[in-house]
Amino acid sequence: WTALLLPAPVGAPGGAESTCSVQRKLLVVTVATKDTDGFRRFLRSAKHFNYTVVGRDEKWIGGNYMGAPGGGQKVRLLKSALEEMKNQDKIILFTDSYDVVFASGPKELLKKFQQARHKVVFSSESLIWPDRHLEDKYPHVREGNRFLGSGGFIGYLANVREMVAEWSGEDDDSDQLFFTRIYIDAAKRKSINITLDSKCRLFQNLLGSLDEVVLKFEDGRVRARNLLHDTLPVIIHGNGPTKLQVNYLGNYIPNAWTFETGCTVCHEEFQPLTALQVLVIGIFIERPTPFVSVFFERLLKLQYPKNMLKLLIFNKEAHHEQHVNSFLQEHRNLYRAVELLGPEEAMDGVTSRNLAFDMCRQDQNCDYFFSVDIDVVLKNENALKILIEHNLPIVAPMITRTGRLWSNFWGALSPDGYYARSEDYVDIVQRRRVGVWNVPYVSNVYLLKGGLLRSELTDFELFNSHILDPDMAFCHNIRSKGIFMYVTNLHTFGHILSTENYQTGHLHNDLWQIFENPLVRLRKCLQQKAFAGLLLEPCPDVYWFPIFTDEACDHIVEEMENFGRWSGGANTDPRIQGGYENVPTIDIHMNQVNFEKEWHKFLLEYIAPITEKMYPGYYTKAQFDLAFVVRYKPDEQPFLRPHHDASTFTINIALNQVGLDYQGGGCRFLRYNCSVEAPRKGWALMHPGRLTHYHEGLPTTAGVRYISVSFIDP
Repeated sequence: WTALLLPAPVGAPGGAESTCSVQRKLLVVTVATKDTDGFRRFLRSAKHFNYTVVGRDEKWIGGNYMGAPGGGQKVRLLKSALEEMKNQDKIILFTDSYDVVFASGPKELLKKFQQARHKVVFSSESLIWPDRHLEDKYPHVREGNRFLGSGGFIGYLANVREMVAEWSGEDDDSDQLFFTRIYIDAAKRKSINITLDSKCRLFQNLLGSLDEVVLKFEDGRVRARNLLHDTLPVIIHGNGPTKLQVNYLGNYIPNAWTFETGCTVCHEEFQPLTALQVLVIGIFIERPTPFVSVFFERLLKLQYPKNMLKLLIFNKEAHHEQHVNSFLQEHRNLYRAVELLGPEEAMDGVTSRNLAFDMCRQDQNCDYFFSVDIDVVLKNENALKILIEHNLPIVAPMITRTGRLWSNFWGALSPDGYYARSEDYVDIVQRRRVGVWNVPYVSNVYLLKGGLLRSELTDFELFNSHILDPDMAFCHNIRSKGIFMYVTNLHTFGHILSTENYQTGHLHNDLWQIFENPLVRLRKCLQQKAFAGLLLEPCPDVYWFPIFTDEACDHIVEEMENFGRWSGGANTDPRIQGGYENVPTIDIHMNQVNFEKEWHKFLLEYIAPITEKMYPGYYTKAQFDLAFVVRYKPDEQPFLRPHHDASTFTINIALNQVGLDYQGGGCRFLRYNCSVEAPRKGWALMHPGRLTHYHEGLPTTAGVRYISVSFIDP
């Protein structure tokens, strides 16, 4: 047996004055046959309270006692260890470890043990297992749980030794059944002096008691509180199918996160990035997605040497071949290696993800695999460095959907393995609680250690399932291996796009994303100078300000030319109410390309506030009957005669560049004899429509001029 002596740090919790005496008297014994994430968590909690732990590094052959009777190997190892111990006053705490955390220290544990007035105290459960036919043989208790749990007990060495002396079973026999039969035997129960911790003062088994256990935050400490018995258990055990619940509690207990200190353990595994690691980045395009070009722009900006990055791009959508090919033509040579799986491969998403993982698994130089879906907008340029330095088996940067509580992790699972909201989910998503969180599900973007694929996750078909989605199947397989998944919100990383209503029937489909993905649409469409208060007044009550980017202007023009159904410029116009246009133009209306809803959203959110600022006392809902793009050509319609607009105010946005795309053009306000003759591309003119601002369109003498006109509040 190997002793893991955990020295008491200065000022450690649990009472420094009692540390030495307690450690001499109490010994924590556990069977740890593998160095798992759960065992390391157990040791951290033990170290926090200065417990002395012994265990053994031996291959587990005790059966799958999570789902069927087993665990006899634990009793054999315990029996063997106790035979070597001499001090009869030694108190033995025997506990599982992979799914256990300590919530308090040895001093409290021993005090509660002594108050039990028995030589051996077992944890208790509300459910009988593994043989329900033994229920009638259990002694009744006045209050609390009636049934024995073998995952944790405490007792004097002599009594525990007497209890396990009868063991002669096989390693895959049931330890629970062995201890149960001793307990229900009245003579043996009395001889060994056994009782149950029926009110969960020492041990809290979560199976059958999930609704009874809540977190208790008080004075900078975090405990688990049993509401039914109003007790504060010392040891929390996620027995049976409650591993996820103990993972949740372990995010806080013991003092991993408090309201006073925030996260105290977030940097325990932290390793500064001193030596560069080789990463395989798997990029997955499985459905039509907006702003694919933005995704590749973000990929290029990631602050990590590109000669250390291998790319595997899976693109199922022919619609996006132009975006992928454009990126590869310009930047392929920057990367260590690039592999493309295109639509012609006829491969599904499950196969592509399995193949991508195997690409890293088979490459001994692959230190990490970074999986990222095309709908992820990764704005933090240091994301890779941050995730690597966390030094965790699987860690996801938290990303959310703008304006919603949707994110790329789940805080809990329902009994059938689907999404359930945890108590802390909203606080984590909204970053009111900041830390690194053990969660049951991550998706869309995460970093995984390459060594994990070559050791624990050797199964090629990690994403396969007949009933679960690929991401759910992957996370299920991770959890079944006892591997922890984490999500970090210590930094802000970006967001995820909405793809549900993305249509591909237009030339520039991203223009239609002003509702679904306003943040990216804002960046792609609107000039930053517009929000810096840049506002000119070239003529009385005429305001001139930047609004659209060059790209947005180009896309609107190209969309209209692609549609191609320009009006003839005649007075008779069946598109408008009454069928007659007094001052006709050659144009295409926004509603002809099904863009009127998006255009109204734009006017309401970005134009209306400027209107209310520049015309004090006037408030608009940005309603319009007419919004259209006008085309001026010398041989078609070069100018527009003087007129008033059928609006309270008008917005006129220049969509191309004077001097480069056309000559001449502009707008003259006759009453003030004032002209704007060099309209800047992407800038808007805002002016009153009726009565005061009689105006004309100045002749376009060469090229083609495009403007977007909106008659607001007709």
